[in-house]
Amino acid sequence: MPLPPSPIRVFVVDDHPIVREGLRLLFDLEGVIVCGEAESAPIALQQILTLKPDVVLVDLALRIGSGLDLIKQLRAQRLPVKLLVYTMNAETIHVERALHAGADGYLTKEEGGRKVVEAIRAVMEGKRFVGATVSPGIVAHPRAPQSARRGINILSDRELEVFEMLGNGLGTRAIAGKLGLSMGTITAHREHIKTKLRLRSADELLSSAFRWVHGDSAQPRPRSN
Repeated sequence: MPLPPSPIRVFVVDDHPIVREGLRLLFDLEGVIVCGEAESAPIALQQILTLKPDVVLVDLALRIGSGLDLIKQLRAQRLPVKLLVYTMNAETIHVERALHAGADGYLTKEEGGRKVVEAIRAVMEGKRFVGATVSPGIVAHPRAPQSARRGINILSDRELEVFEMLGNGLGTRAIAGKLGLSMGTITAHREHIKTKLRLRSADELLSSAFRWVHGDSAQPRPRSN
């Protein structure tokens, strides 16, 4: 008589305890085991390397570090693990960059927990899974970031993270602490963002970042000369 299949072991990376607890309760009902959890990228990386889960469910915004960096680090380790992004952010640029970094799937928290279980099972079968908010074209042909593309896409992954944190009201010190970087490094990123987007002052930078995050207008574009 064949043995029943082993339950799927999932590691949850999310900085909200209530989200982690809700997922754990849901997974218990679905026969999925949460083998570990973390709220920051550095702790998650250390534990994942030790526990070797089948699937890592990761938010892009974490207490320390970023989900995108964690995806890149895990792919660099060549672990046989499936990486599934579960986040609030449905912006196309984030979907593209996560898939290009090595994510096996991407869905938003608006779609509910049951969809997460469906996504976990899909990626375990070797499929690429995306939620309803993601364009099918992105999944079929995930694009590498291209500096020649206009607007916000000209920013690097790290610069985009800093730009969004500025738009969410974080200052240089808070961003440095969240990303585990020095204040000098964040200041340099701010200057690079200003240069790339041709913003003349700190006020223009903050205004553009706010509009990008809160959708008050179209995404910032470089000013014409």
